[in-house]
Amino acid sequence: MERVTEITTDERESVPSAESPAWARLQDQIGWYDAKSKLNQRWFKALKVCQIVVAAAIPVTAAASAPLAVIGGGGALIVVLEGLQQLEQYQQNWTTYRATCERLRHEQFLFLAHAGPFANAPDPEALLAERVEGLVSQEHAAWASHREESSKQMGGEG
Repeated sequence: MERVTEITTDERESVPSAESPAWARLQDQIGWYDAKSKLNQRWFKALKVCQIVVAAAIPVTAAASAPLAVIGGGGALIVVLEGLQQLEQYQQNWTTYRATCERLRHEQFLFLAHAGPFANAPDPEALLAERVEGLVSQEHAAWASHREESSKQMGGEG
């Protein structure tokens, strides 16, 4: 479901111009994290649906006396699909990207409302830039750490 954010007349006065690097970066990152979250959600759900369908088909094909190669192939396909999920981390990326997107939207709202840390900030745009970069850097560091950890668990070198 698409989220539509309407900006009131009063808020329009406080929205930085398109030339504002902090505002442009915030909009760019919200768009990127939103799109990547949706993409990873689709991949995760598609792989899981395939696994469920194949797993449900195995006993049916066995009961229908299908060749053992077909039944074994179904089991192998499930293993491959789960391996892809573990390798690409679609579920983790989906939830992490969604959480980061929502944190960025939270910052956007506070900034537009002149609330929270932006209420009395001497330079709200500079504060916005710092907070956006902090969130993006934090998410990137967690992603890199998780990738490195996953690689070690799978026997890779990073």
